[in-house]
Amino acid sequence: MKKNKLLLVFMLLGLFFASYAFAHAPFCSCLDNGDGTILCESGFFDGSSAVGIRIQVVDANGKILIEGYMDKKSEFKFNKPSGEYTVILDAGFGHTVTVPGSEITE
Repeated sequence: MKKNKLLLVFMLLGLFFASYAFAHAPFCSCLDNGDGTILCESGFFDGSSAVGIRIQVVDANGKILIEGYMDKKSEFKFNKPSGEYTVILDAGFGHTVTVPGSEITE
């Protein structure tokens, strides 16, 4: 009986931490403004802002083209690079979001 209770406790703890990890997972959405600039907005699924989170734009070889931080509105605007590029939001602790430039549309 004690074994079953202990197993139940571990299962409940696992569910709690799994839901917490998802709730604090970051998201990043980027939009082509049509004027040569890209605007990315970010945050966390639990409603937290992404102010100060590092964001990079890299080319197809992984070379950093643009680097900065999400502003007080959890936004980052940059000039659209030529060629292939990817936006990478690094929220730390293994929480990264990548947005291929080919998926960024008006």
